[in-house]
Amino acid sequence: MLLHRLGVPAVHALSAETTPATLAGRLTHPGGHVLRDLPLTRNRPLRDTHLYAARDQLKQTDGYLVVTVENSPFLLGPTPMRWEPPEAADVLRAHVARLRGADVEDLLSLGPVRDFLSRHSRGRHHPAEAAEFARALASYDGSDEAAARLADFGQAAVEKQCRDRLSDAGTDLRDKAFLIALAVFDRAPYVLAAELADRLFVHFQRLQHPEEPPEIPVFGLAAETRLERAGAEGEMRNETTEWGEVPQFTAYFPREDTPRALLAEVWTGHPSARPALVAWLKELARDARPVVRTRAAAAAALLACADLPSAIALLIDGWAVSRFFGARVTAANALTLAQLLDAPVVLRLLTQWCTDAHWARRWTAIRAFGLLAPLRPDLAAPALGALAARARADDSSPTESSNLIESTALLLSVGERRGEMLSELVGLLHHDTTAVRALALNAFVRACDNAEENALVEWYAHTGMYQADSARDLATLWRTALGDRAHTRQALKALRTWVYAAQYRTDAARALELLLPALVVTAADRDRLSHELRTLRGEDGGPRPPVADRLLAVLHPAAATP
Repeated sequence: MLLHRLGVPAVHALSAETTPATLAGRLTHPGGHVLRDLPLTRNRPLRDTHLYAARDQLKQTDGYLVVTVENSPFLLGPTPMRWEPPEAADVLRAHVARLRGADVEDLLSLGPVRDFLSRHSRGRHHPAEAAEFARALASYDGSDEAAARLADFGQAAVEKQCRDRLSDAGTDLRDKAFLIALAVFDRAPYVLAAELADRLFVHFQRLQHPEEPPEIPVFGLAAETRLERAGAEGEMRNETTEWGEVPQFTAYFPREDTPRALLAEVWTGHPSARPALVAWLKELARDARPVVRTRAAAAAALLACADLPSAIALLIDGWAVSRFFGARVTAANALTLAQLLDAPVVLRLLTQWCTDAHWARRWTAIRAFGLLAPLRPDLAAPALGALAARARADDSSPTESSNLIESTALLLSVGERRGEMLSELVGLLHHDTTAVRALALNAFVRACDNAEENALVEWYAHTGMYQADSARDLATLWRTALGDRAHTRQALKALRTWVYAAQYRTDAARALELLLPALVVTAADRDRLSHELRTLRGEDGGPRPPVADRLLAVLHPAAATP
């Protein structure tokens, strides 16, 4: 553009092999010359003397030269003019006007175009991408297919950009390692991505050049420069830690779908990189920092979305069968995230693992189901079926049984499906296997023994007591647990939790007043509840709370004082 505005009759593109030392020798023709993205290194910097020689040569040939370089510490002397890209809307408008000529503003008002422009504000786009989008926009004919092509353009552009970055022979291995680390630590502190990218670089270097010891420069490019090269950005944000919020310089890609596209491209488009990537992620899963282990699980989930069999075989299954608790947690987290990302057949895999011969796979699947149910209520019923199938085997260790109970209890934390889950648990009471019946009662009692926000007692007081089927099923479970010798003590403890909650919530107190009569079928039922309420002490060990007296009056209406 600069050269054409000068009226230069011809423009020569200089070879990419041009170096600062050979630059002046290439300027032998009159007219304009362009040297795009001159690569600079520590051993090949651009100095003032190179530009002086080039300027002398241009004077002799009546020529002009434009050189583009990335911001680099190897510009020793020259002060580059920082280039700011034009607004994406201006690029679109100019190109569509040239290609189509009419109805430009109408096209710019289309929904997919507005979405594109909102993601490509100043400094966050490449004009070439806007020009490519303009070509797609210029061919828009109003059909649904054309609208779909515009809507899908952004994802296709991101995937192409990821392919280009990873396959670019001019990008060194360390920059590619940093790019991949950014995908794993997107929207995390920059220092994490930078530190762990160097570890990935070491794995890449050992894989590609095993005869050479890896060298990592202690002092390198500024953070802003590295992010710019990777197409990412950074800003100060507050990060939550166990001690409170602290300000951190956070790195992120402008488009949220970039990390997924980038990791998918590494995993499926560059299988030779897998050994290094797998070794690195296994290393991250052993890191002492929870955020690093969580990001390793998230990365494995994204890889599973791209190629599930390989991700399971090379990463997740190894974690799942580990004797170390942390590795199994990472596997469960990875499978949970993979299911939330709609990776194929993960639900079937978890169901099979619940009855697997290896105890660690069973543990991992049970934990994953417990994590999934509150996040995906639609999976609560399949999850309960898989957990009950595991209980049916009746050969679980005490630890595994506790995990089964905990995961099943979590199914009752799903607000939309709590009534459905109560009905399913009532159905399990009639199962011909004692272990399945015990699982239903233990899980119900554990879910009841909780007075935190959105606990079962709160749901029942707010919603469940007004649903006839839910109220009936909940009373059946309470009555069965209280009357079963193996569960009576824990059931009474959970009932105390509900009574304490009724001290502070009038709706919970009203719900208990309506529930207690449904729990009395025999005189023994009444005596058990009466004894519990009469001997109940306050939460702080003080006298019996007044709400217990009101509940006693409900159990013995004839003895109540008017």
